[in-house]
Amino acid sequence: MDMNELNEVEMRLWNMWKGSFKRIFGRVVKEMSEFTGLSEGDFGVLDRLVQFGNGKLRQQELAESMDWDKSRLSHHLTRMEKRGLVLRKPLDTDRGVQVIITSAGKSALDEALPIVAKAIRKHFLDQLTDQDIESITKLAERTK
Repeated sequence: MDMNELNEVEMRLWNMWKGSFKRIFGRVVKEMSEFTGLSEGDFGVLDRLVQFGNGKLRQQELAESMDWDKSRLSHHLTRMEKRGLVLRKPLDTDRGVQVIITSAGKSALDEALPIVAKAIRKHFLDQLTDQDIESITKLAERTK
């Protein structure tokens, strides 16, 4: 078989893997959005600001951590600023911009975290056996 092609079984496995991830992720995001009003992008920004920057990050670092281009992030931050979730301040030392979570943003994140955790547990973790967890862990470590 040509290594540049997938056979039917391999393609079916790949599509099952992608579909499963998309369904689970979609359910988690849907529940979070319904209960908090935050989008996937909103949550990603707020969570990264707290996790990676103790509440603030350079806009470029935030874009890189989300794998978003600068323009996409900038437009999204503009919408989040209008809702009072973040603010942006020019850095004194260079041309960069710092993104800072506001108290409203921190409250929204704090409200969303248990909802996200519950949805992840319900739609993913509770579906797994100990053997599943071991297999997924091994696969994730091997494919870093």
